[in-house]
Amino acid sequence: MTTTASPGTGERTADRHHKPGAAPRKRRSGRLRQVSLPYLLLLPALLLEILVHLVPMVIGIVVSFKQLTQFYIRDWGTAPWAALDNYKIAVDFDAPVGEALLKSFVTTCLFTVLSVGLCWLLGATAAIYLQEHFRGRGLLRTIFLVPYALPVYAAVITWAFMFQRDNGLVNHVIHDQLGLTDSPPFWLIGDNAFVTLLVVSVWKGWPFAFLIIMAGLQNIPREMYEAAALDGAGMWQQIRRITMPSLRPVNQVLVLVLFLWTFNDFNTPFVLFGRAAPESADLISLHIYQSSFQTWNFGTGSAMSVLLLLFLLMVTGAYLWFTSRGRKGSDA
Repeated sequence: MTTTASPGTGERTADRHHKPGAAPRKRRSGRLRQVSLPYLLLLPALLLEILVHLVPMVIGIVVSFKQLTQFYIRDWGTAPWAALDNYKIAVDFDAPVGEALLKSFVTTCLFTVLSVGLCWLLGATAAIYLQEHFRGRGLLRTIFLVPYALPVYAAVITWAFMFQRDNGLVNHVIHDQLGLTDSPPFWLIGDNAFVTLLVVSVWKGWPFAFLIIMAGLQNIPREMYEAAALDGAGMWQQIRRITMPSLRPVNQVLVLVLFLWTFNDFNTPFVLFGRAAPESADLISLHIYQSSFQTWNFGTGSAMSVLLLLFLLMVTGAYLWFTSRGRKGSDA
């Protein structure tokens, strides 16, 4: 017995299972979903970045071209247009405003060089020393990272109490206990304020260098040190020939990050000295704050901020260009 299908039945069945364009459309939608998913996940962070950093930066640049004082603070959009007058005032080093800004800039450069250098030196020394296995190494690593883990405000406030002249721990040790000074010195005012600021900055900054360098040392094979020891290389030769060249990429990034953090540091001098820092410790970040919020001249303060931004961008660009040229030369 034979059965016959009605004409067109097989064709309709085949059409139902193989619709032209259905599979490519599903493939395209799935590929589009895969491509767009990472951007959708990044969208909240991108919006917050724009609101927190980009929008205030643009507003600050606009304000730097206005004569924004306390008279226009309620409606800063109505402030008169100043063109480049605020920038001329900031870079006029013969006038009091420009002269004070230049002194603050020089102080900040000196402070940054010393702080970054000491942070790197202490971090590298501790990281290299703790590469060797000995009893209590884990405890030392934990202790070294305590300054980095503490909140900045709590740590700096503690240091401010320790540097008090009459009842601080520092004067109690060096004057009352050890008798190294004739009278208790002032640490938060005068020329000693620079030393105080440097000590606090290095104390809270070197554990970061220690952590980064210690992580970089993990990527150096131990066989290189063993082979160098068999060839008669001492500890200093191993550090010079193996450790430092291997850590060059890590050190390049570390120095740049420490430089930007230290040069822009506002929390440490503000918490340590208050709104008015001594002249010897007048960092440019605190100086710009004083020029803006104490004199109520937000236009000049914004111009100083823009100049600081341009300086940091130029230094960063020159540093990256120089280090990339050095890396290409060493590879060649």
